Amino acid sequence: MATMNISLPDDLRDFVNRQVAMHSFSSTSEYLRELIRRERDIEMLRNKLLAGRDSGPAVPIDDAWFAQLRVQAAADIAE
Repeated sequence: MATMNISLPDDLRDFVNRQVAMHSFSSTSEYLRELIRRERDIEMLRNKLLAGRDSGPAVPIDDAWFAQLRVQAAADIAE
């Protein structure tokens, strides 16, 4: 695991320390890792939503759609 040092003004350091204590994180590092993971997950979700928006017109997912999916899956298995 790589190490990264950051400098925080006193008010932000105090805020981080309160968050660590309030939410039972084992350390400030664990708290910051969790914040970074959340931001990464938000970015990934945003990218998936944008990809969905840009993927073309919506296709209704109904019984006929699932029936066609089953036919295609059976054909793929048969190959």
